[in-house]
Amino acid sequence: MVGMRDVARKAGVSLSTVSLAVNGTGYVADATRERIEAAMAELNYVPNELARNLFRGRTNLIGVTIPTVAHPFFAQLTAALQRHLHDVGLRMMLCSTADQERGESEYIDMLKRQMMDGIIIGSHTNQRPEYWQGIGRPVVAFDRFLGEGISSVCSDHVQGAHLAARLLIDSGVRHVVEIGGPRSQFHDLAGSSNAGDADDESFASVLSATMDADDTTFPTVRYHLTFERDLAEAGVRCDYVAVDHVSDPSLFEKAAEDAIRRFPDADAIIAPDLAAAHCVRLALREERVAAAAAAGSSVSGSVRRIPDDLQIIAYDGTTAAELAGMTLTVIRQDLDAIAAKLVERMREAIAAENDADSHGKRERSSVSASESGAVGSESDVSGVDSGATATAAERPGSLSEASSSVAASCDLIPVTLVRGETTR
Repeated sequence: MVGMRDVARKAGVSLSTVSLAVNGTGYVADATRERIEAAMAELNYVPNELARNLFRGRTNLIGVTIPTVAHPFFAQLTAALQRHLHDVGLRMMLCSTADQERGESEYIDMLKRQMMDGIIIGSHTNQRPEYWQGIGRPVVAFDRFLGEGISSVCSDHVQGAHLAARLLIDSGVRHVVEIGGPRSQFHDLAGSSNAGDADDESFASVLSATMDADDTTFPTVRYHLTFERDLAEAGVRCDYVAVDHVSDPSLFEKAAEDAIRRFPDADAIIAPDLAAAHCVRLALREERVAAAAAAGSSVSGSVRRIPDDLQIIAYDGTTAAELAGMTLTVIRQDLDAIAAKLVERMREAIAAENDADSHGKRERSSVSASESGAVGSESDVSGVDSGATATAAERPGSLSEASSSVAASCDLIPVTLVRGETTR
C-alpha cells in the first residue's frame, strides 16, 4: 500500500513536507507542492482521511436529529441540509427519533466523545437549557429554543400567523379550525405549570394555554398564539384539532376528517400541508356526492364549497400541498434558506470551538513555560477555568428567565404567502 514515505521519496522531499502539504497545516512552496501532487497522482496515493481527522481532532461529520423522515417537511429539510453541508465539505449523520428510541441521547454521547463535530437538533426534546449548555460542544437548534448561547434558526412564525389571520379576517370568516401538533408539546419542559391542561382543546383553552410561552422549547407556539389572538381581536371563533404525532402521516388525515366532521359550520381551516390537502379532498368529495344526490332533484343540499363556503390554508408549503386536487393557498417556509443558515451557524460554532481550543493550548503552554512557582501556575490555570464557570453561571437556568433573550437571538427566516384556489 502506498504511503506518505513513498510520496516523499518520489517527490524528493522530506516526510514532514509531504505531511504539511497533505494536511494543509503549514507553508509549502508552490513548486514543492506541485512535485508532491504529481507524485501522489503517479503513485495513486489516497490520503488516509481517518488519520487526517484524528490529527486535526475533526471528523467532518454533523449529526442531525429530526422527528421522522416520513413527513414531507422533514424529508425536504433533510435533503436541503445534506446539500448545504456537502457544499462546505461536511457530511450528515441522520437520526429519525421516531425510528430510533434513544437517538438523541446516543448522538449527544457521540458528540461528547468527539465522534462528530456538531449536532443540529430538529426533533422534539424536553431537556432543560442547562443540559444543552453543559454539553460544551457545537449545537445548533432548528425551530426550538434550547437555551441562551445556543444558536437557533426558525421560520418567522409570527409573520406567518399575521399573514394567515389577516387573509381570513379580511375575507369575513366567522369560525376557523386550526390543525396542529399536540398541545402538550406547547408546554414541554419538566415541571411546566400549564402541562396539566395540555389536552383541553376548547376555544378558551386555546387562548389561555398559550398566553405564557416561557415553558416551551417551541417557537411555533408564537405562531398559534399570534394567530389565535388576531382572530380573537376580530371576534372570530377558533377551535383546535390535534395531530397526536408527526411520525404517522395517517394521523394528519384523521385530524382533517375530525375537523370536517366536528365543525360543520366552520368556514375556514388552517393546517399543515398533509392535513390541509386531505381537507380539500374531503370537501371536493362532499361536493361530488351532493351533486350526484341532487341530480334530477330540485332540492339542493347544504354543502360547503371551496372557497365560497370553506377556505383552506396550508402551512409549510412542501410538495404535499400539491396533492390536494386544487392549488392550495400556502404559508411557505423557505427550507433552502433554513438549511443554509443552520449550516452557517454550525460552521461558526465549530470555528469558535477551534479558537477556544487553540486559546486553551496557548494558555497551557504559557503556564508550563512560566518561571513562576507552582502556586502561581495553579492560580493562572484556575483563573481560566473559573472564568469559564462564571460565564456558564451567568446563563439563565430556565427558559422562563431566558425566553425573551433567546427569542431575540434566533435567526428568523421569512415565510411567504402564496395564494391559490382555496381562499377568496
